[in-house]
Amino acid sequence: MAIRNLQQRPDKNEPPSLSFDSQAVHAGNVVDATTGAIRTPIVMANSYRLPDDPSSLDWSDSQTLFYTRNSGHNQLCLERKLAAMERGEDAAVFSTGVAALHAIFFTFLKSGDHVVVSDVTYEAVWRLFSELLPQRYGIEATFVDISDLDAVRQAVRPNTKLIHAETIANPTTKVADVHAIAQIAHEAGAMLSIDATFTPPPMFRALEHGADLVVHALTKYINGHGDAMGGAVIGPAELIRRLKGDALVDVGGSISPFNAWLIMRGSVTLPLRLTQHMSTAQKVSEFLDKDPRVAFVVFPGLLSHPQHELASRQFGGMGYGAVMAFAVKGGPEIQNRFVANLRLITSAVSLGHDETLIVHVGKLGRGGSECYPGVFQQYGHLRLSIGLEDPADLIADIKEALDETFA
Repeated sequence: MAIRNLQQRPDKNEPPSLSFDSQAVHAGNVVDATTGAIRTPIVMANSYRLPDDPSSLDWSDSQTLFYTRNSGHNQLCLERKLAAMERGEDAAVFSTGVAALHAIFFTFLKSGDHVVVSDVTYEAVWRLFSELLPQRYGIEATFVDISDLDAVRQAVRPNTKLIHAETIANPTTKVADVHAIAQIAHEAGAMLSIDATFTPPPMFRALEHGADLVVHALTKYINGHGDAMGGAVIGPAELIRRLKGDALVDVGGSISPFNAWLIMRGSVTLPLRLTQHMSTAQKVSEFLDKDPRVAFVVFPGLLSHPQHELASRQFGGMGYGAVMAFAVKGGPEIQNRFVANLRLITSAVSLGHDETLIVHVGKLGRGGSECYPGVFQQYGHLRLSIGLEDPADLIADIKEALDETFA
């Protein structure tokens, strides 16, 4: 008996053959051969039946089903779906978004290498490159204003192996010119990795703009329901093969079959949800921008945003994401009072959920926050992730909370 590899109908998974909306429904889905179930079932197994002679198996293989740390049925289905949606050759899925980010750095960097990193980046990435990787492995990092292409170019060294940035930076919403940064990286013989969590497809596909690898915290928009954690790296098959072999098989960080199934289920409605997220975010940001009690609001969809023109060009007019940062006029106690007065919007971390989430972050709440714009230093900020509620209800909730706060 031979181990069966995952088989899929090519007409449902060839990226050019279907629109994104159709791929969101069909890509990666496998009809269950045992029951005939038309949706991929949860396969809660940590091992799969071996062939009669397993001595020829490659125990580091991440495509053959024999041990779930290497690969499992639900993981492979999700990987194929993500690769199709991002128009990449292959994907690797992990237990969290941070595990996916670490997988890139662990696989493609070694002692003596240099990295250029956006000075506004996810807190875990900041600590990895400011403390852990330099101190433990001798990997050097230079943090730069990723929107200043001259600064990026000047930061590159002969031993630079990677440039890493976010399409829309968390939390300042600074937009990276992915195509231009990719050119800088490739001219230097370096790779470009892009955290595209704020800009999932079909809004943006970093691979098509020159990125070598794209990362998603699947916990956020791709899952979309606030009930599962996961991360993914998508890119060329050879890079993903190396990444799986080093950072998945031999380090771990594998996503559970159940979470892979949940994220696969959630991704089906991504195009519908994303349209609603972005449309509502534009309306909410414009309301905040006009209210005199709001000290500032940054959102790429606003004309006042420093990279509004770049965002319009890069994202093709589809939208500007659904996360914004703002503050009301006053100190931390006023920010907390405003959040406490909200009735519909939930005070919680994360983003990309079906419900709108807000979190109050102080003036120095994250690594690298000294690089935030001056208004962030003055007021701190509230990060607002727009959900799927009616925009009129969200605006009414914000207005009533402002009225109570400043009564």
